[in-house]
Amino acid sequence: MAPLSHLDEQGQVRMVDVSAKPGTLRTARAEGSIHLLPATLAAITSGQVPKGNVLTAAKLAGIQAAKETARLIPLCHPLALSWVDIEFELGPDRIRLSSVVKAKESTGPEMEALMAVSTAALTIYDMCKAIDRQMRIGEIRLLGKSGGQSEHAANKPHGTAFRPRTGIVILSDSVAAGQREDASGQILTEGFKAAGCEIVEVVALPDEPDQLVATARRLLSQGVELLVTSGGTGLGPRDRTIAALEPLLESRLPGVEQALHAYGRARVPAAMLSRLVAGTVGQSIVVCLPGNPTAASDALQVLVPTLFHAYDIMKGGGHDS
Repeated sequence: MAPLSHLDEQGQVRMVDVSAKPGTLRTARAEGSIHLLPATLAAITSGQVPKGNVLTAAKLAGIQAAKETARLIPLCHPLALSWVDIEFELGPDRIRLSSVVKAKESTGPEMEALMAVSTAALTIYDMCKAIDRQMRIGEIRLLGKSGGQSEHAANKPHGTAFRPRTGIVILSDSVAAGQREDASGQILTEGFKAAGCEIVEVVALPDEPDQLVATARRLLSQGVELLVTSGGTGLGPRDRTIAALEPLLESRLPGVEQALHAYGRARVPAAMLSRLVAGTVGQSIVVCLPGNPTAASDALQVLVPTLFHAYDIMKGGGHDS
């Protein structure tokens, strides 16, 4: 996990709030080296080090250190680690250490992977310092990470990750009449724009099904690849977004719907009363969201950038593209 520090208004450090991020499987890998005399390496492999089995002790120390990372680095988030492993590769004058750490969390275990390698190397140093005064630890680095929001983008060559042309439709009588400021639309616009999407149009409409269907058809015909609506998904008599757009969908995306619902319910119990719909129209995706700002923020956490991978699949690129 990265030491997600930030400065507050007074210039003081603070822990970054990751409570809005979904808990997903995240993996980090790190490596490092410790340089030793050839005689020391021979003593390790033959079991002649006075303190005992060096590599076993180093592995256990590294695993334990990974679990204690948040206690040692102040701004790290405590993580419930799912798996930690450390491997050793012996060369003629060094031992190369590599670690892998996994966690189903809201932030990644990068620091835990680095801590595992560092502590394992220090343990080798401690075990062997009586017979080798020339040991040197170095080359500690993060090899990579996966999981979380950046996973699909990270698997793409730089600059080639697909970002859909996006249209945003706000369903609200008061917003359309200029009586209330549109907070949800601003959140969605800024979020998708920050993710690299071209925002084709943002439009506010009253809760009128005919206007919504006409606008949706127009935006889709103009090449909008991701159409997101906000509002009109509740149980009120004017909440008619789902009934209006559902007939347009050629196929449903139940996994997207379930993910949005599950994430929303975990944060706001009343989210269980909202209706959510996601589906495809040709090569475009339509997602209907509740109209409150919390739902908009939550949707960005769930959809970006994982949903973008769907376009590779629809274009025939396969699930690993």
